[in-house]
Amino acid sequence: MRIVIKVGTSTLAHSTGRLNIRRVDELVKVMSDLKNSGHEVILVSSGAIGMGAGKLSLKGKPSDIPTKQAAAAVGQCELMYTYDKLFSEYNHTVAQILLTGSDFSHTDRHANFTNTMMRLLELDVLPIINENDTVATDEISVGDNDTLSALVAESINADLLVLMSDIDGLYTADPHKDPSASLIPEIRELTPEILALGGGAGSSLGTGGMKTKLHAAEICTGSGTDMIITNGQNPNILYDIADGKSVGTRFIAKR
Repeated sequence: MRIVIKVGTSTLAHSTGRLNIRRVDELVKVMSDLKNSGHEVILVSSGAIGMGAGKLSLKGKPSDIPTKQAAAAVGQCELMYTYDKLFSEYNHTVAQILLTGSDFSHTDRHANFTNTMMRLLELDVLPIINENDTVATDEISVGDNDTLSALVAESINADLLVLMSDIDGLYTADPHKDPSASLIPEIRELTPEILALGGGAGSSLGTGGMKTKLHAAEICTGSGTDMIITNGQNPNILYDIADGKSVGTRFIAKR
């Protein structure tokens, strides 16, 4: 399979913004093993702003654009250094790609991005993608990495997008507020009732939430790619997903 895996800030970092070393190490190990078994793996990684804020000893996620962009510049270096170091231990080469919304909306730039991605996969490279938060503004930004990962999956005709977050999947209600809420294992149609289950933002360091994940599901299922929302606390769950087991909430693509 060609699998796009998106990991959110809540998966990668502690609440301090500092890297969750044990979890990232396990994530890289599992992804390397999936590549060894023959899967094509693409990583869309959040965490640059959050990690930058932690390294700069800021009290929380910055709210003004210059500080956000400065934190992204610092955090992206640490993020890629860590990935390069860990993946190289399993003999895998990584490539960094930083994107903005213009890279999808501009025909030539989108074609160049797609061609580069396909060539990287042919060369057995593991692409690591993030939004270019250091230069992105409201006019050119994608806005969140759930949507970004869906656009990437659509561009390269991925078989599956996996969104690893701080929640097990889509519930019938907010499980933090309603103890009777139950997990929805499979969705074949994004009805108005399903879309209405989208809430607000996620963790204090991230930018996403269920609303952005449902938007990502619209993009994926409309272009023929299945999508799964699952909890990123245990990276080993990717083995079950690759084996076709029922994990989290799976959105079935229109084919």
